[in-house]
Amino acid sequence: MSNRTGKPHGARQAGEAARAGHTLDLDRYVPAIITFIANKLSNSATAFYQRNFDVNVTEWRIMSLLAIEPGIPASRICSVIGFDKGPVSRTLATMKKRGLVAIRSAPEDGRSHAISLTAKGRATHDEVIVAALERERRLLSCLDAQEREVLIALLRRLHDNLGAVTEPEGS
Repeated sequence: MSNRTGKPHGARQAGEAARAGHTLDLDRYVPAIITFIANKLSNSATAFYQRNFDVNVTEWRIMSLLAIEPGIPASRICSVIGFDKGPVSRTLATMKKRGLVAIRSAPEDGRSHAISLTAKGRATHDEVIVAALERERRLLSCLDAQEREVLIALLRRLHDNLGAVTEPEGS
């Protein structure tokens, strides 16, 4: 439904809100806070892991998941880490060339692939995890043990509720 200007009513209302001086409070707007933290963590992790272990943060995320779930398909990696198939496929191809992962046809389904860490990939994982856990410890050092548990529980609840904003409305 449109108004006399030809703009949908929602667009008109959004425009009016902007003109009325409504702005986000970036100190309280949770999606922005989470995004800012994630971007800064990811950028610093990529620089750190690249410099110290010759892996980027995407490779590390895949390696850490493969250490937990050996032999999973790329679709599972995409689902867990929230990346599209294209970037994951390109990263896996690079990791395979570098000898970090093995990619085989899945025994139960010849159309999908079972991906696992090679011995070199597992050794790299075992080096990086020590640094990753230390980075996490330093990040959370401003919280006591109870606050850390509350934070983890709240973040899990938010993760479980992502469908409220990622699913199409009405589905």
